[in-house]
Amino acid sequence: MTATALNLPALIEQFHRDGYLVIPGVLSEEKVNRLNAAVDRILAGEPDALAYNIYNSVERDDEIASLIDEPTLLPLMVGLLGYNIQLHISHLTIRKPNPSDVKTESQSFINWHQDGPHPQFPKQNGVTSTYYIKTCYILSDMSEPNRGNTKIIPGSHNKPFHPGNQDVRGLVEGEVQVCGKPGDVFIFPQNLWHAGAPNHSEFTRRQLFLGYSPIWMRPIDYHQASERLLASATPYRKQLLGSIDSNPFKYYVPNAEMVPLKELAQPEGGTSVYE
Repeated sequence: MTATALNLPALIEQFHRDGYLVIPGVLSEEKVNRLNAAVDRILAGEPDALAYNIYNSVERDDEIASLIDEPTLLPLMVGLLGYNIQLHISHLTIRKPNPSDVKTESQSFINWHQDGPHPQFPKQNGVTSTYYIKTCYILSDMSEPNRGNTKIIPGSHNKPFHPGNQDVRGLVEGEVQVCGKPGDVFIFPQNLWHAGAPNHSEFTRRQLFLGYSPIWMRPIDYHQASERLLASATPYRKQLLGSIDSNPFKYYVPNAEMVPLKELAQPEGGTSVYE
């Protein structure tokens, strides 16, 4: 798939309405295989566990870092958040089969929540604004439910909501398990209510989350990008890694040359620059 294949206005409208998108076939089979090989290399250096949560994953392998400025999705991120954005988080999650629902320190499953700091982002009239958006690359067969899928409550990002039962092993009215095949991408904002369900299948869940936020926010899992990542970074990637100027004031009011992603922004009331 290429950026030209996405109907950006329709996807943006759907995202604001439902609070999530599932975009099929973003990554080729070859790319998924290379990413899974990268995951294997990372896990080879970790203690054996039922579940893994590996943050700042872009620093762990160049194959994962290649997704920072994935060209199919980057115009969509600009359309949703604006062009003054950065990489906010890169989080690899692995959930092995766990039919007994063993709860581990590495969080074999995660109960209902909105993402964010503690204390939580402020609410207005019971609603939390969107501060950052995650792209979830599905790297294993999640085409059926109960494989450790992400559960969501569609529309819960834009209305006062709290699940009656926060235990993900229960059933919340209106919940949906997000399904997808390797290479599909699931996109959602931090204020959508979601959960990481237990894995009762014979499949190991592999999902890689890359999140984006305004560049004036503190990233979740890194202070600043390494010189290694920055050395080979394209202008887009350099901006997304937060390297735009030594003056912190420029994070709030950057000069045009500091934010090259501005060229992906759609004209006011216009259509995608890729059309």
